[in-house]
Amino acid sequence: MILAAESHGFLSPTGVEIVFLLTGLVTLGAAVITVTTRQLVHAALWLVVALGGLAVEYLLLTAEFVAWVQVLIYVGSVVVLLLFGLMLTRAPIGRSPDADSGNRWVALGVAGTAAVLLVTLVVDAFRTTWIDLDEPGGTTDLLGASVFRHWVLPFEALSVLLLAALVGAIVLSRKNGGAEAEPGAETEAGAGAGAESDSGAADRGGED
Repeated sequence: MILAAESHGFLSPTGVEIVFLLTGLVTLGAAVITVTTRQLVHAALWLVVALGGLAVEYLLLTAEFVAWVQVLIYVGSVVVLLLFGLMLTRAPIGRSPDADSGNRWVALGVAGTAAVLLVTLVVDAFRTTWIDLDEPGGTTDLLGASVFRHWVLPFEALSVLLLAALVGAIVLSRKNGGAEAEPGAETEAGAGAGAESDSGAADRGGED
């Protein structure tokens, strides 16, 4: 990154900056639709659009490696895993009333506050900083040196957080599965007892 030159300015954007802004708007719209739609499959497909838009943003910032990681891992693995989960759990294809918790205004307030704080911090921190797109800045060498030299502790903390979320999801799914299996077992036992009583009554009727 270099300091802002006199030729740079918000009133004279370049073609790359215009494409970056338009892609960001498309990505933001796809993200909003992802969290507001009541159709789970549509939410997963709009998530593909949002993640693909982020990959395009990385490409425009000359971070090719991060862009391909975004496509291969998030679009190619996470979204496919989400769609398989929807199919295996027999989730409703159409509109689902369970997709809306009724806390939209609270969620909107929290999201708006977080967005304002994030934009304020980013603009204040990088107000006079520009990225030199003529020099490659997203190579594996530079990325690895930056991550494991300056951001190793946040990287490891995020890994522990994701691991805790994965373990928690497994525990909650096992509890819900056990709770649903018990009524089913009772129903099957009751049906078996009813069938035995009906067959016994039929045998006694035949003997009479």
